[in-house]
Parts: sequence; C-alpha cells; structure tokens
Amino acid sequence: MKPEDMIEFEVNQLLEAINFRYGYDFRDYSRASLERRILNRVSLSDLGSVSEMLPKILHEPDFFDLFLRDMSVTVTEMFREPHVFKKVRQEVFTQLKTYSRVNIWHAGCATGEEVYSMAIMLKEEGLLARTRIYATDYNNHSLEIAEKGIYPAEKIKLFTQNYLASGGKASFADYYLAKFKSAKMAESLKKHITFANHNLMKDQAFAEMHLIVCRNVLIYFNPKLQDRVLGLFKESLIPRGFLLLGDKETLEFSQVKPSFEEFASKERIFRRLIHV
Repeated sequence: MKPEDMIEFEVNQLLEAINFRYGYDFRDYSRASLERRILNRVSLSDLGSVSEMLPKILHEPDFFDLFLRDMSVTVTEMFREPHVFKKVRQEVFTQLKTYSRVNIWHAGCATGEEVYSMAIMLKEEGLLARTRIYATDYNNHSLEIAEKGIYPAEKIKLFTQNYLASGGKASFADYYLAKFKSAKMAESLKKHITFANHNLMKDQAFAEMHLIVCRNVLIYFNPKLQDRVLGLFKESLIPRGFLLLGDKETLEFSQVKPSFEEFASKERIFRRLIHV
C-alpha cells in the first residue's frame, strides 16, 4: 500500500472514531486541509502515525480538545477587511434600521474580534440597543476567549487602523479598557452578545435572523457540507435578511443560490429573496 493510501485509510478510521465517540462529524471537511491539520497534530504530539492518535482521541478528552483547537479556524482581527465592515455600516445597517428588533448571528465566531467590531458599529449607528448578537463556535476554548473579550495590547494599533478605515465615528479607545499588556472590551458591548457552542456540522438553525455573518469558514468544507450549512443559513434568515460570507466564498454552485440575490458582490453580501 502506498504511504498516501495508508494515511487516507488511517484518517478515515480516525474520523469514524471521533464521530462515534463525540458526535463531531469531520468527514465532510475539505480533505487537503483536514489531513494537513491532522498530520500537524501527529508531529506536535510526537506520534509515529495517525493510527497512534486513535486511542488518545477515544480515551483522553483533553487530547480531543487539542484536536478541536487544531480543527477550528481562529485567524481573525477586529474590523478585518475594513471595506467589508464599511459596506455593512453604510448599506446593510440602513435596511436594518427599519426593524424594531434586530437579530444577528455570527457563525464560527472564533475568538470574537469581529463580533465586537459589529457591536461597535451597531452602537455608533444607533442600533445596538435593539439588537441581540448570537456568537457561536464549536471550539469552547475560542468561545472562552471571545466571552472574556480580552486581547493583547500589541494588537490595538492594528485594530484602531482597521476601525478608522471601516468608517469609525469616534475613538476606538472608547470601546476598551487598557490594563497592563491587554485590552478588555467594554461591558456596554458585551451585554448585547450571547456566546454559545454551536456545531454547524450537526446543530439546528437559529430563527428570525436579520443578518448572518460566516466569513472564511465554508472554504474548509466540501460541497456537501457547504450546502448543508448554507441551507441552515437560509432557514435561519427572515425574508430579505442578509448573509455575509468570506472573500473566497460564494453561493454560485450551491443549492441555495436561487433563494438569494447579490447585494454587494465585492464584499460577498447576499440577500434572501422573499418567495424562494
């Protein structure tokens, strides 16, 4: 058997074991990314093969938590790609202001930087008081960081630059408390955010969402899982609700494409049609 065939066989066995033991189904993840992350964990844990992960995955919950951290996407920053946030501020919020109550779902929120970015914009546009943000991820470690809202002080310069480029109307320093080598996000933002564990691979839809943000998550899924998740988003959105994806993501080849129109193609913002 060729080495690559053996690795594929071992990975398949590992994924079956994870699904059986913990109910996490990674079998529809993009294969290249999946194998790269698994092999990286083999190396980091000084294991001889993927097969040596099996007993550790099955019998050591702490090791499985490590694996979950490996699998989740945590590359993020506040106001990442400022032009996208600027478009949301200028054009999506204009529509959201017509509602008496607004629900926003950040799916795959990682460590929360983009969630707080959204809350800051909502506050500046007079929408935060009537908005509830639901920020979800399947990685509990990331959720803990997000809920605390404490970030390294050395990132504040970049965050401030992004904030200004996205159309910030005040001083970014108004939204955090600097202490020692960290910055803690303001409680006035946090009280409008609900953080929760949610697994896009198997959990159910949220109801009555006006805006769903899921950036740079779908690229790690194969087409089957992408369709499942996009169907979840369609089910969760109100008619004329908005969907914001990452810059390399599209609805072009998905089953839900007929249910959406492009609202801002460059920024990957889509809007759900009324009757589809």
